Amino acid sequence: MARAKQERAVRTRETILRAAAQIFDEYGFSGSSVSKIINQAGTTQGAMYFHFKSKEDLARAVMNEQASDLDLPERPAGLRQLIDLNLYLADELQGNVLLRAGVTLAVEQGQLGLRDFSPYEMWAEQFRAELEAARRAGELLDDVAIEELSQVLVAAYTGSQIMSHLRTGRADLPERIAQLWWFLLPGMATAPVVAELRAFLAEQGTEHGGMQAAGQGTKQAAGHGVMQGMRSA
Repeated sequence: MARAKQERAVRTRETILRAAAQIFDEYGFSGSSVSKIINQAGTTQGAMYFHFKSKEDLARAVMNEQASDLDLPERPAGLRQLIDLNLYLADELQGNVLLRAGVTLAVEQGQLGLRDFSPYEMWAEQFRAELEAARRAGELLDDVAIEELSQVLVAAYTGSQIMSHLRTGRADLPERIAQLWWFLLPGMATAPVVAELRAFLAEQGTEHGGMQAAGQGTKQAAGHGVMQGMRSA
């Protein structure tokens, strides 16, 4: 009986959390209310306040649990996996409401009276593990400072997704992330790795119709894109 009650409480909390993500995503923090979240969740005010003390507490939970639905790598594998992860997140931000709401709240939290850096630290740690694997594999230049680079990558990704959100509702985010990596790679990776991963980025770009493929074995380009301009870099 106690176990069933505990499982029911876990399900109720999850339902409220996801309802909050939907409401925050649709209305923003200031336009959201506890009553809207309760109605979306189909639960009671008592259940809501049993699990979360306030709307701010809910926002913090959405921020910190934004990655709950993601299929993240179990083990770090280096730069290729890090780029794969970045492109995967770009795709997920277009349709994963929990991730999208969590990212938006993390960016806007200063306006909410919150100051929680843990979502950024979580992603920096994920990126740092991949960079450390890249170093062990000999993919990185000798002077690359992994800790600092992981923070830079999170900041650059955050800025890219904000620009994409404002311009296209994140429709062009995969292309922007591919561009980001195209230009960052020469500053962190050895020449053979840069060539290999740029070819990979060119191939991935065709999946989004935003970049032309380069090199033997890549897919045919779909439309015109940014790769012609990027090849001069």
